[in-house]
Amino acid sequence: MSNISENNKRIAKNTMVLYVRMFVMMLISFFTAGITLNALGVDDYGINNVVGGLVSMFSLLSNSLTSATGRFITFSLGKGDFDEQKRVFSTAVNIHVILAIVVVLAIETVGVWFLNNRMNIPPDRLYAANWVLQCSTISFAISLFSVPYNSLIYAYERMSAFAWFTIYDAITKLIIIASIYYYGGDKLILLAIISLIPGVIKQVIYWIYCRRHFPESEYHFIWDKTMFKDMFSFSFWNFIGGTAGLLKDQGVNILINLFTAPAVNAARGIAMQLNGMIGQFSGSFMGAFMPQVTKYYASGDLTEMHKLMFRGTRFSYYIFMFIAIPLFFEVETVLQVWLGQVPEHTVLFTRLALLLSLLEMWSSVLITAQNATGRIRNYQLVVGTILLLNFPLSYLMLYLGFMPEITLVVALVVGVACLIARLCFLRKTILLPVGDYLYQVVFNTAFVTLLSSVLPYLCSQFITNVWFNFFGVCIVSVISSLVVIYFVGCNRLERQLVVGLLLKFKSRFIKG
Repeated sequence: MSNISENNKRIAKNTMVLYVRMFVMMLISFFTAGITLNALGVDDYGINNVVGGLVSMFSLLSNSLTSATGRFITFSLGKGDFDEQKRVFSTAVNIHVILAIVVVLAIETVGVWFLNNRMNIPPDRLYAANWVLQCSTISFAISLFSVPYNSLIYAYERMSAFAWFTIYDAITKLIIIASIYYYGGDKLILLAIISLIPGVIKQVIYWIYCRRHFPESEYHFIWDKTMFKDMFSFSFWNFIGGTAGLLKDQGVNILINLFTAPAVNAARGIAMQLNGMIGQFSGSFMGAFMPQVTKYYASGDLTEMHKLMFRGTRFSYYIFMFIAIPLFFEVETVLQVWLGQVPEHTVLFTRLALLLSLLEMWSSVLITAQNATGRIRNYQLVVGTILLLNFPLSYLMLYLGFMPEITLVVALVVGVACLIARLCFLRKTILLPVGDYLYQVVFNTAFVTLLSSVLPYLCSQFITNVWFNFFGVCIVSVISSLVVIYFVGCNRLERQLVVGLLLKFKSRFIKG
C-alpha cells in the first residue's frame, strides 16, 4: 500500500512539473507560430512543413527503436536489475548509431530524388526546399543520439529535468523567430540553418545530465547478441505500427501536396500544431503515469495496472476535452487572433483534428500496456495493417476529388477499428476487462463530452457579437465541463479525493 501511495504522489508531482513545462511551451508555440507564418508567408510555411515531413517519413525506424529503448529501460528498472540496465543502454546507443547512418544514406538518395522530381514545389523555391531537407536531415540524425538518454530520464521519472529543457527550448525558439523575422534575405533558408544549433547543444546537455545522475548511462561498447536480438525484434514489429502511423500523418501530408498546393499543407500544419499545443495538457498527465503502467506489469501487479489505466485514460481525456470543446466552437476567432491571416481549410482541419485526438486518447495507454508485455508481433501485424489503410484510402478519396479534409475523416474511421483491435489483444495479454473499459472509459468520456457540449453549442448559436460569443462560450464551457466531469465523469471515490484536495488546498491557503 505504501508503494502505491508513493507512486501516486510521484505521479501527482510529475504531473505538476510537466504542466508547468507544457504551459511555457504552449505560450511560446502560440506566440511563435503566428510570427513564423507571417515572416515566411503561407507558401514557404507549407514548404517547410511538408519537406520537414519528408524527413519525418524516415523517422519510422527511429520511432520503433525509441519505443523499444523506453520499454526495455523502464522494464529493467521495474525489475531492479542494474546490470541489465547498463546492457540495455549501451546496446541502444549502438543501435541508434547504426540507424543514423542508414537514415542519412536513405534521405540523401531517395529523399533528394523525391523532393526534386515528385513533390509540388514552386521552381523558384526548390533551392530553399533543398536547404530545408539537408538541415532537417542533420537535425534528425543528431536527435537520434538523444533517444537513449531521453528514455533513461523518462524511465526514472525525472520530469523536472524536462522542465529545465523546456526553458532552453523556449529561449532558442524566441531567438530563432527573432532572427528570421528581421532577416532581409531568404527567411526559409535561414530558419533551416539556425534550427540546427539548438539540437547540438541539447544533445550535449542530455549527455552531461545523464552521466551525473545515472551510472548506467556510461557508455561501453557491448555487443550483447541476446539483448540486441530482443530489442531489434521488438523494434521490427513496432516498425509496422510506426510505418502506419507515419503514413497516416506525414504520408498523407505529402499526398495532399501532390493533389493540391503548399497552401493546403500550411492549413493542415497549422491545424495540427494548434491541436498539438492543446494535446500537451493531457500529454503532461500521461507522461507522468505511463512509466508506472510498465512498472506495474514488470512487478506482476495487473490489478493496480488496470486501475491506473482506467483512471489515467479518463482524466487525460477530460483534460484535453476541457480545452477542446470551447476551441471546437470558437476556432475561427482563435485562428484569426493567433495568425491574422488564416489559410483556407484550416478551420475544418482543426475541428476534425480535435475529434481525432479525443478518439486517440482512448488508445494511448493501451499502446503502452501492450508494449509493456513485449508480445507485439501479432498485435502489430493486425493493428499496423489496419492503420496502413489510412494511406491508400486517403489517396483514393483525394483521387476521387474529395476535399483534403476527407483524410482526417478516414483517420477517424480507421482509428475506431484500431481501438477495437487493441482491446481484443489486451483482453488476452494483460487480462484487461474490456467490458469495464468500454463502460468506465469509452462510454463514460463520450457521454461526458456530449453533455458538456450542449450549453456551449447553444451559446454559440444565440449570441451574435463575436467577442461576447467567444467569452460566453469559453465561460459556459468551463462551468459546464467542470460540473459534468465532477458529477458524471468521476466515481464516488474520485469525488471524495477531489473534495479532499480542495479542502487541503483551502487550509494551506488560509494558513499562508
